[in-house]
Amino acid sequence: MKSKLFVIENACRVSLLILISAFFLSGCKESGEVEKEDPQAIKIYYVNSSETGLAEKTYQLKADVSSTQQVIDEMIKQLAKAPNDVEYEAPLTGRISLNRYELKDGTLTLYFDASYKEVAHVTEILDRAAMVRTFSQAKGVSNVAFVIGDEPLIDNDGDKIGNMKADTFIYNAGNEINTYEKVTLTLYFANANGDHLAKVYRTVVYNSNISMERLAIEQLVAGPNTDKVIATVNPASKINSVTVRDGICYVDFNSDFLTQTNRVTAETAIYSLVNSLTTFADVEKVQISIDGKTNVKFMDTLDLSLPLEENEEIVEE
Repeated sequence: MKSKLFVIENACRVSLLILISAFFLSGCKESGEVEKEDPQAIKIYYVNSSETGLAEKTYQLKADVSSTQQVIDEMIKQLAKAPNDVEYEAPLTGRISLNRYELKDGTLTLYFDASYKEVAHVTEILDRAAMVRTFSQAKGVSNVAFVIGDEPLIDNDGDKIGNMKADTFIYNAGNEINTYEKVTLTLYFANANGDHLAKVYRTVVYNSNISMERLAIEQLVAGPNTDKVIATVNPASKINSVTVRDGICYVDFNSDFLTQTNRVTAETAIYSLVNSLTTFADVEKVQISIDGKTNVKFMDTLDLSLPLEENEEIVEE
């Protein structure tokens, strides 16, 4: 288009300006259209053949995206269909039988038959992660719950797992975004009285680009999955940064971290974080800062200016 403009001699400047303006405006529009997300494009999540992680594949929905039921039905078909790539396994093929589903108040409840209980523990977590992450993309689906037979899904400790969201299974955008792993974390939440810590084991599927320390903190911010313990970190807390250097884990939060939303003591809240992080071999102490500053007091009582070590005395027997 530019070459044509340049060979036009003695053309009106106004016309030329109009033509050039139209060229750039149309270019901007095309660029904008390319950047817009395709509402029909979703991710279908699979389990890899070695059953050690997840993989995602882009899929073009044929259903009307405004019809949640149609979208869910199509997702179920894809999750039950063996992918062309032999390295991936569909989570609803063979070993797991989905009887029906129900969508109510944003919660998608999946009803499975008793054979679900026969799936190996690690495989079950990966299958569940693939399904939750897939269904969470449907419009109107805020949570996903699993029911086995007539009973809610429970974990190895016998606790009800309850509603799950996509971020229940940690995903960190970046390079190698298809690389997932599973790990069992040791986390400390407050007991029912809020004055001592209770140890909780949580198995999560996460993206391998995230550090274990940040993963643990994100799980603490997300709160417990059982009503037997109490959350210790304000869920509005934002993690600015997490680094480990010379045995000290430096954690920087925004100011919301200083506000406690549950009835727990300052020591319980802080050592929930410290004790959880010091379970990692490379962490001996934890230095907490707020927007880069350490000269602060948590709940106006606990000094955060110096690194803190694990406190075993506050842990409930």
